[in-house]
Amino acid sequence: MSGDKLSALQWRILERLSTLQPPWTLTGGGALAGFHLKHRATRDLDLFWHGLNQLGTLPEEVRSSLVSEGLEVTPVRSGATFAQLRVGDGTEICIVDLVADPVAPVEAPLQIRIGTSSLVVDTPHEILVNKLNALLSRSELRDLEDVRALLAAGGDLGRALADAAKKDGGFSPLTLSWVLKELRPRALARVAGLGPEKAEELEAFRDSLIEQILELSSPEDG
Repeated sequence: MSGDKLSALQWRILERLSTLQPPWTLTGGGALAGFHLKHRATRDLDLFWHGLNQLGTLPEEVRSSLVSEGLEVTPVRSGATFAQLRVGDGTEICIVDLVADPVAPVEAPLQIRIGTSSLVVDTPHEILVNKLNALLSRSELRDLEDVRALLAAGGDLGRALADAAKKDGGFSPLTLSWVLKELRPRALARVAGLGPEKAEELEAFRDSLIEQILELSSPEDG
């Protein structure tokens, strides 16, 4: 698609798996890079089966489908609700995460046509909700970068905070603000090979995000 940040291998994987049943939903960085913001590239694809408690035979079905496409597929992790595959075409590698997600999305996903295929893709709001939840459990600059881009594109932080609590009973805006205070964008940026200007921008956004969360979480006067 015009201007997207997905690689040829990633598009090949998506198109090959587009007819898999039951249908999956593309979310996370892959959905942002290929369909929504197109603000950064991603090394992985997140395929979620919303409303499914276990993956069952899906990892093997995915592996077989990709192998029949002529791709090299190596299982990395395997479990009842999560599996990870390393997929290559001889020149490029993509990590494919398969997730059984029993929690229903807060917003219905989109049906998007690409050529002769049709993909189900999470909405920007759904991804924003998931990214806020992700910030509680991992220190990933890409999550902070994605939240920044989603809010800049018009995302509703107040609505997303409320929906994040609906999806995860352990989520609260105050807990998120505390976790964000412990996040060190400058140090993580150095490890990721990002320049000082980018690190400074992300740290400034982190501070601004904490202020916004605390303001939205404060009881109204009177």
